[in-house]
Amino acid sequence: MAVCLPDTQDDAPNIPIKLTRVGVTGVKKLLQLERPHKRPIILLPTFDAFVDLPNNQKGVHMSRNPEAIGEVLDSISKDSSVGVESLCARIVEKMMEKHEYAKRVEISMTSDYIYMSESPVTKHKTQETAHLKAKAVGLRNDKGNIEIRKSIGAEVIGMTVCPCAQESVKESDKNKLLEFLDEETTQKVLDTVTFASHNQRGIGTLLIEVPEGYDVNGEDIIDIIELSMSSPVCELLKRPDENATVINAHKKPVFVEDCVRNMMEMFVQKYSHLPDDTLITSRQENQESIHRHNAFAEKVTTMGELKTELNL
Repeated sequence: MAVCLPDTQDDAPNIPIKLTRVGVTGVKKLLQLERPHKRPIILLPTFDAFVDLPNNQKGVHMSRNPEAIGEVLDSISKDSSVGVESLCARIVEKMMEKHEYAKRVEISMTSDYIYMSESPVTKHKTQETAHLKAKAVGLRNDKGNIEIRKSIGAEVIGMTVCPCAQESVKESDKNKLLEFLDEETTQKVLDTVTFASHNQRGIGTLLIEVPEGYDVNGEDIIDIIELSMSSPVCELLKRPDENATVINAHKKPVFVEDCVRNMMEMFVQKYSHLPDDTLITSRQENQESIHRHNAFAEKVTTMGELKTELNL
């Protein structure tokens, strides 16, 4: 005979205060997304899943969160059309069913994503890694209607070169050249050589809210982030590749602010058809090489606001 165990989560709390987010973090799953006429996408995502908690309930039923994640992943294993942001939206729907008291449900997902690239000169094929991100938030109104907003994004490592330090080096070298060369020859030298600067490892993030009926490709986001910096980085570089990477990066010096602006401009050019209320978040952190601190920039805006700023 089965023993009926007490369910203390439904008890009244000693202190009647509602909580904004309660749930689980670090839920790891194996996920295979089928794609027609392409190799399957294999991911090992980590999920964080939260619900809000009313002030008359002691706790949430924690096991329902990983349970919902597992059930949805099982159900979409053969669905060749689902994207990671839609996957998160389905998990939110399932969690709304399991947590009938919840007014707000949030799920976020991060996974290593392997994509193919090649070195700039020798054209060696390499496997590169980015962090693929997805998120969905569900809101239930007083009438029981549910609105779900979903997002897709990526975090990518690249290389940046400081424009300020490079200009200082160039000016210093110009003055040294003028000690034994005329101005015309000096200018030819300045126009020919690549000047030194300090470098940073840049970490770019772009997160896009995807309205229902629209698609945003994760690899497009990765490309935009890479192109926003001075240079992509590559897992395999032979000597000619290293030389080209360094020289190309120093020909395109950018501030941390430039990276964010570049991402925004390239995204609106690629996805200008998205609705004006589409939320866009761009973030860049540069790990400094000559300072103990890092440099950071961010912009959160809508497609409509961005088009207005760019006069589009």
